[in-house]
Amino acid sequence: MAVSCVALLVLALLLLVLLLGLWKRGRQTGRARHMVVVVLGDVGRSPRMQYHALSLAQSGFSVTLLGFYNSKPRDELLQNDRIQIVNLTDLRGLGAGPRILQYGVKVIFQAVFLLWKMMRMDPAAYIFLQNPPGLPAIAVCWFVGCICGSKLVIDWHNYGYSIMGLVHGPRHPIVLLAKWYEKFFGRLSHLNLCVTNAMREDLAENWCVRAVTLYDKPASFFKETPLDLQHELFMKLSHTYSPFRSCSDPSHPDTERSAFTERDCQSGVVRRLHGRPALLVSSTSWTEDEDFSILLRALEKFEQQALTGDSLPSLVCVITGKGPLREHYRHLISQKHLHHIRFCTPWLEAEDYPLLLGSADLGVCLHMSSSGLDLPMKVVDMFGCHLPVCAMNFKCLHELVRHGENGLVFKDAEELAAQLQMLFSKFPDPAGKLSQFRKKLQESGQQRWDESWQQTVLPLLAHR
Repeated sequence: MAVSCVALLVLALLLLVLLLGLWKRGRQTGRARHMVVVVLGDVGRSPRMQYHALSLAQSGFSVTLLGFYNSKPRDELLQNDRIQIVNLTDLRGLGAGPRILQYGVKVIFQAVFLLWKMMRMDPAAYIFLQNPPGLPAIAVCWFVGCICGSKLVIDWHNYGYSIMGLVHGPRHPIVLLAKWYEKFFGRLSHLNLCVTNAMREDLAENWCVRAVTLYDKPASFFKETPLDLQHELFMKLSHTYSPFRSCSDPSHPDTERSAFTERDCQSGVVRRLHGRPALLVSSTSWTEDEDFSILLRALEKFEQQALTGDSLPSLVCVITGKGPLREHYRHLISQKHLHHIRFCTPWLEAEDYPLLLGSADLGVCLHMSSSGLDLPMKVVDMFGCHLPVCAMNFKCLHELVRHGENGLVFKDAEELAAQLQMLFSKFPDPAGKLSQFRKKLQESGQQRWDESWQQTVLPLLAHR
């Protein structure tokens, strides 16, 4: 009896949605200029989808952006009159029952809630969807597109099942089910974008999905940070994070000092401190596809080399981001007792993150692609700030980092330690390898997101 009631309720809901969809399908006014962007994740931590929304708005479309509002997006997004952000509700705190049951309940809740939100919106010409996460969003967006006359665009950042496989194992039933779901519904889209040529080829060969490569490109606000803004950032962060505070008082009362810079309050002149530490930056979502124990072991070796008298600077290592393994690694870091290296693990405001990258001396990326087919966006942002990078090697990294040309790649802690020693030797030497890499990046004339999007995506929308 209870099962019959639930079935009837579901059928009634689907009928209501279908009738609403048929009514919406007849409302043609404005559809061609309305776009929907969906990310079943934190909007503030989904820069590529924020960029899509901004590019669509700059091209004259009205945009509805759906996602979880856990972190503040960029001000450009919030202040744009053409963009409306619709907050999705995440189901948290399911502590009872088997894990697979909890996951199933969460997926059903997300599917119903996303469907309800999308059916209440004005019809759109296109629905842009980030994948992963695509469960249950791909099916819901396809269904909404069918009954409202919208075309589905999937932006493939990676494969969701491959990320699940890091946790459950590649042969786990839920991983195999997720792979089938992703493959089946992924073929139903009208347009597909992806982040690498390697993924484009894999989608074509193994999924029968034709995609267009849209490489991640740095937004215009990723650039070298002027020295006065560096000082302001360091002073701001020093109120919360001790590694940014000066270890000594300034010689004059009218001087303001951070760990890296000092400013004459009368003249306003800012200069870098002699003997300052080097600033090493890494960003992460603290997930299984980034092993930060590699960086910790490399820094321990760097510490040993510094103690032997090599001309190496002290380091401030800043690791930004949020994620499930953050506390695990913070505990490991707290057990390290290093004299030449200080750690900081902040979550930065959206406007402060580019400033930090533009102020740093070296970026380190530990991303190990779960599929071997995506590229780390953090490296793209670092290159936009002309920040030299050491990156963990994997199958298609060569599409972004060319070893010895625009950065260095490593395979383990030993190689990373040797690279750190080479790059920071006699720091800050203007003739050193670190400065040479920065100069190459400055001369590279990188393409920015806006230009790339206008050349690649906008023509696809115009011809459909």
